[in-house]
Parts: sequence; C-alpha cells; structure tokens
Amino acid sequence: MNKSEFVAAIAENAGLTKADAEKALKAFEEVVVKELKDGGKVQLVGFGTFEVSERAARTGRNPQTNKTIEIPASKAPRFKAGKALKDALN
Repeated sequence: MNKSEFVAAIAENAGLTKADAEKALKAFEEVVVKELKDGGKVQLVGFGTFEVSERAARTGRNPQTNKTIEIPASKAPRFKAGKALKDALN
C-alpha cells in the first residue's frame, strides 16, 4: 500500500474526504517528527511506540577496497509494535 492508497483507506474508514485525510496524515507525520527531534517518543497504546535509537560510532570496512572506514555516530527512528498490533497479526 502506498501513500495515496493509505490516504484513500483512511478517508473511507473515517468518513472523511481524501483532502481531509491527507491533512490528518500530514499533521500526524509532522507531530511525530517534531517530537522525535526534540528527544521524546510517541506512544500509541495498543499500536506501538515511535522513538529515537542512538547508534554509536564504529569502524567498518569498504567491501570493494577492503579499507577500514570510520562510521560516525547517528540517530535513527525506531518503531516498536504494541501488544494489540502483534496479537492482531498472529
């Protein structure tokens, strides 16, 4: 399912227009991104949690040249599924 199909499904399920559903999805994305940037997390009980994972700096290897390279520390978004979501899939 791509974004436009997702927006159409939200619009149908919630009885909204596609434009309103797209605005709601965009607002959700913006709120999650802002909260993660500020160092927080977004917890949707039963669905899951969006949080930031810290990756430490490390040494890697370029497979083409076999040279070692330094990989800098970084932050990555992480989603942990909630119990209700896991149960729905199993």
